[in-house]
Amino acid sequence: MVELRGGVNTVTRVGSTVLRPTGPWSPAVHGLLRHLERRGFRGAPRLHGTTDDGREILDFLPGQVGEYPLTPEVASPEALESAAELLAAYHDATADYVAGHESGWLMPTLSPAEVILHNDYAPYNCVLDGTRVIGVIDFDTAAPGPRVWDVAYAVYRWAPTTAPDNGAGFGTTEEQAARVRVFCDRYGLDAAGRSVLVDTITARLTALVDFMRARAAAGEAAFRRHIDEGHDGLYLGDIAYLEDRRAVFEAALLAG
Repeated sequence: MVELRGGVNTVTRVGSTVLRPTGPWSPAVHGLLRHLERRGFRGAPRLHGTTDDGREILDFLPGQVGEYPLTPEVASPEALESAAELLAAYHDATADYVAGHESGWLMPTLSPAEVILHNDYAPYNCVLDGTRVIGVIDFDTAAPGPRVWDVAYAVYRWAPTTAPDNGAGFGTTEEQAARVRVFCDRYGLDAAGRSVLVDTITARLTALVDFMRARAAAGEAAFRRHIDEGHDGLYLGDIAYLEDRRAVFEAALLAG
């Protein structure tokens, strides 16, 4: 058995499977994973039940996970494009699963509930084969909502739309904006989604800060550590940066 880096969770690899903690939301997530398998979506781990001590058993997806600081492979144009294409394929595979599955998730259902959001589609939750994104992991935060909510957080992480003093980012504003446009083009985001994307990124980051602070106040050690390390301040700084450079991002998004 090998313990893997798992964000706020302890994840253990056993051969070709991984064991992860479960929670009250897990039945909803397990239903989603079974649906994805039925739909033939190969970019998510298959579920193999639970252990006697209640951990879920999932496929181990071989490849590179995008840890920070990002490697050249994870920051490559090919990774950006394939990440967008995989997110679109995932959303398409879940669109017919929303009806009848609006409750039981960790995160709230958002309107319009078009697809099952991943809600944390970032390099650290994606698996790459070289420069190509081939899989997505950690569906604990999945819940129904609008496509643009997932796209907003994805471009925040993959473009990324971060302030210069945020060590997780790279590129000038103009370079970031061009990468946002590439992601949205590859995803197939419509004009309505593009017109609200910057506002949706700031709303998504505000919701993330509120969530982190609430979980930290409830006594969860991982989130207390994130607050102590200043993660919430970085997100608030990125919101201010987006508002300041809004015109650059919107020009790239809406041109043509």
